[in-house]
Amino acid sequence: MPIVKSQAFHSPLIQFNGHLQTIIPSFFREVKNVNYSRERIETPDGDFLDIDWSDKGNRKAVLVSHGLEGSTNRHYVKGVIRLFNKNGWDGIGWNCRSCSGEMNRLPRFYHHADTPDLSFVIDHVLSKKKYEELLLIGFSMGGSLTLKYFGERGEKVRSEIKKGIALSVPCDLTDCSIELEKKGKMFYNKRFFNKLSEKVKAKAELMPGKISAEPLVRYNITSLRKFDQNYTAPLHGYKSAEDFYDRASSKHHLTGIRKPVLLINALNDPFLVGKCYPIEIAIKSDFLDLEMPENGGHVGFEIRGKNETYSELRALEFAEN
Repeated sequence: MPIVKSQAFHSPLIQFNGHLQTIIPSFFREVKNVNYSRERIETPDGDFLDIDWSDKGNRKAVLVSHGLEGSTNRHYVKGVIRLFNKNGWDGIGWNCRSCSGEMNRLPRFYHHADTPDLSFVIDHVLSKKKYEELLLIGFSMGGSLTLKYFGERGEKVRSEIKKGIALSVPCDLTDCSIELEKKGKMFYNKRFFNKLSEKVKAKAELMPGKISAEPLVRYNITSLRKFDQNYTAPLHGYKSAEDFYDRASSKHHLTGIRKPVLLINALNDPFLVGKCYPIEIAIKSDFLDLEMPENGGHVGFEIRGKNETYSELRALEFAEN
């Protein structure tokens, strides 16, 4: 597919760079008029996942995957569900393990390559509602899951799933982890680490002997990379943080995509570098569209004077055309 040319949009005046376009929506954007009904489903390994439904009785639905340490209550999840609800779609958000407000039961958490959980949610949704069309949308880590799901399954993706949309995706986790350790970007790194370390402490109290918070002090863990080395990797079957970053990166699965997928990564996204903009792969692919707006930051994309973001409007446009 050709590289998609972005439509011009103007960010709010105060959001004059990628950092502000990322931070301000994350802290201050509120999305109202999305009312969820929660359902808990039991996973085959004895854990649970919480799914939030915005069921309007439609025959098509959008399933949204949130980002690292996000949830269905994040502005970007509610924002896209609100817009799709207004246009004849049901909205469904699912919470990764430990992200719904209640700690999950097993020592493990969740991660960028956790497509079995996404697949399990998809199968449950389609068995329950019999939608004629299900659209997958993922933000940041959720975008990694979305791309990986399509790429792993290729032509075996369920027939009800017509398209996918991935936004602000760190397609190369190795390079992105290095980028987030730079002095000017440690704010983001520490924010993720602080949230994850609190979960480790809480889980250590719930299941002593299975997981310990002691390495946080012993190894002076203060960054996301060190956290992944000592927790994410060993808890989920990877040899090291480097092994996890390489094997979990969605860049490896882009050539396997066999249904229309739109990837939107802003050029001023403070999280993304280099291989997160897979231009050559998109040019050669019959299924992957790559759009690289000049502005938007990371999961921001606010438009001056509008309630909907650029990414939300583009997602709806892509879904319906």
